[in-house]
Amino acid sequence: MTAVVFWIAGPLAVLGALGLLFFRKAVYSALSMAFTMINLAVLYASLNAMFLTFVQIIVYTGAIMMLFLFVMMLVGVDTPDSVVETLKGQKVAAWLAGAGMLGLIVFGIGGAMVGGPNVGLDQANALHGGNVQSLAALIFGRYVFAFELTSALLITAAVGAMVLGQHARTKPKPTQRQLADERMREYAESGVHPGSLPNSGVLAQHNSIATPALLPDGSVSEASVSPTLAIRGVIVDAPALSRSTAAVFEQVSGPEAEEEDE
Repeated sequence: MTAVVFWIAGPLAVLGALGLLFFRKAVYSALSMAFTMINLAVLYASLNAMFLTFVQIIVYTGAIMMLFLFVMMLVGVDTPDSVVETLKGQKVAAWLAGAGMLGLIVFGIGGAMVGGPNVGLDQANALHGGNVQSLAALIFGRYVFAFELTSALLITAAVGAMVLGQHARTKPKPTQRQLADERMREYAESGVHPGSLPNSGVLAQHNSIATPALLPDGSVSEASVSPTLAIRGVIVDAPALSRSTAAVFEQVSGPEAEEEDE
């Protein structure tokens, strides 16, 4: 049964790893990595390592992958990658680090293939009284320094995500006085009134945004007409509305004007 699970979950894990490398979109790469981690959890379960199975699913597939997606949302999926080296020798250091990781993988696999017979899982767990106890002895004993470095790496990654998520301000934030001066300067150049735009439905029979605003003389204010709604053709007929409101204003202002004349 273990061999069957291995030949099913193993190739799927390799396909997920290849997707992590060759997908051009960061979201697809993250999902491929999560797929690989789930298949690794299945392999752990087939070996009766239930503690590693749940740690793989809860910690790595759940928490760390969510951290990756959170970083992508902060930085932006469509953010272009800069090819300019900010540190001298950055490419050389990256090549050396990649060669070192490749050497570790090769020597690790080679040592497992040419070494002596491996101790079974039951015998390894029997050294400390169980699977959880054996893992605790390795994590907090033999490999405690490596796990401390991993925790420092994760903290650094979280801080870096917050730093990258903050956009650097190249100039000070404009004050209210500066904004008002800029608006008056635009008015002097263009001649457009610097006051606030009229709201939709002012002095009209409806407060819909599709109803243009009316000026005190009954005419339609073109500044209140939404260009998007005008393109869609859903704006209330402005000329007809202007004529109807003008007629109403004449009826209302007619008797008042006669009384003023008298």
